[in-house]
Amino acid sequence: MTTTKRRRSNYPLGLLALRTVAAWGVALLLFFPLGWLFLTAFKTELQAIAVPPQLFFIPTLENFHEVQERSDYLLYAKNSVITSVVSTLVDLMLAAPAAYAMAFFKGKYTKDILMWMLSTKMMPAVGALVPIYVLAQKSHLLDTQLALIIVFALSNLPIMVWMLYSHFKDIPREILEAARMDGATLWQEVRLVLLPLGMGGLASTGLLCLVLSWNEAFWSLNLSAAQAGTLATLIASYSSPEGLFWAKLSAASLMAIAPIVVFGWFSQKQLVQGLTFGAVK
Repeated sequence: MTTTKRRRSNYPLGLLALRTVAAWGVALLLFFPLGWLFLTAFKTELQAIAVPPQLFFIPTLENFHEVQERSDYLLYAKNSVITSVVSTLVDLMLAAPAAYAMAFFKGKYTKDILMWMLSTKMMPAVGALVPIYVLAQKSHLLDTQLALIIVFALSNLPIMVWMLYSHFKDIPREILEAARMDGATLWQEVRLVLLPLGMGGLASTGLLCLVLSWNEAFWSLNLSAAQAGTLATLIASYSSPEGLFWAKLSAASLMAIAPIVVFGWFSQKQLVQGLTFGAVK
């Protein structure tokens, strides 16, 4: 009883109410752009630019039909799925062994290598545009899914190595040593011990890089066009010299983010488990 009273005295009702209001305010502030995007997607172009904004209107699906007819949404969606999923799988196959080696078999230059990998993300992407564009052109990979997969994989690889390294190094070395003493081979150690313990980290890292690849716009706009263009390319196509088609742009944006939002919703358990791995319980 004494402990309960002390806890209640430390959090008066006024402070709890203030925190609740602040939390709801931040949540609404973060949700407002998505909510407004959702409303605008079901408006006509005149309703979308009306002043003052119209909150009550008769919704229409005309924008979604026009996006599909004009731009072939399914083609861009297929390109986004293929490039983001394949690049993420390639990164996992490369980053997981590298992070495993750095976490459990540290060498003299492990930290230096990690810092060098991180430093590659400090250079603006536009600084590497010309050489990568020339390489893609000489290799006949312009406007192909393979070019985007390679670039996405190389762009996200340093982040994946760092994240997996952070997850793996929190796994007690004694567990792996015990498995070796019991006669486990390297493959058995990875499959039966490391993967179950690091599945949360692998899932959260893969999901994060999947989102980064899905939303990548710079390389998609510069290395692809009609054949290998992703949903980012589709959204950019609704900007014209005449101006922005706000209703159609909102519909295209909603169709672009819907698949990854649904995927993230169903994967939130693995995401939270990976992001909180190693936290003080």
